[in-house]
Amino acid sequence: MKMETSLQPSVKDKIAAEAFRLFCRRGIKGTSVDDIAQHLSMSKKTIYKWFSNKDEIVFWAINSYLTSVDTDCERCRQEAPNAIEELFAIMKTTRQVFASIHPSIFYDLQKYHANAWQKWQEYKNHDFLHRIKDNLERGISEGLFRQDLDVEVIARLRLAQIEVPFDETLFPRFQFELLHVQTASLEYFMLGIATLKGHKMINDYKQITEEE
Repeated sequence: MKMETSLQPSVKDKIAAEAFRLFCRRGIKGTSVDDIAQHLSMSKKTIYKWFSNKDEIVFWAINSYLTSVDTDCERCRQEAPNAIEELFAIMKTTRQVFASIHPSIFYDLQKYHANAWQKWQEYKNHDFLHRIKDNLERGISEGLFRQDLDVEVIARLRLAQIEVPFDETLFPRFQFELLHVQTASLEYFMLGIATLKGHKMINDYKQITEEE
């Protein structure tokens, strides 16, 4: 799937970015166009100049965020010296979002905003899956991940893990911190696929992070 990266008017970008922040804090259903306008100190008329309805705001906000995520993932891939540090770098870039994101965001997307949900599914099942497989293959070639891994299967298992922490039947929001669950999930995944060399690197990284 090709991400939409064409330049758009700055006002539209600002509305989408701020709307996404509100969606993360309050949930999509819990955020109205009035809320977005008030948050931006902007009239609804101005917002409707750029967007025909809330559904379009949601779609643009999600699309813009996924484009940003893809850019961050590519930067992490290029800058990280190895596959394990690449994964930790990606988690670090998304830490701020996961620290404040509302657990109902996937539910709201799926139930009320079909186009935005489809955009997420396409990105997840194509672009993000491809990045997971590339990372696994990189780790195997570096001797950090086990040689016997079935990359196609393991990549899809990791993909499925991404949305699990948002399931409130498993992780009620008042009992579990989303960022902690996501971090634990990533560490569990890495330790399950790592070689002894990889295990040492993961443990060394965790020790440095904890000391910081």
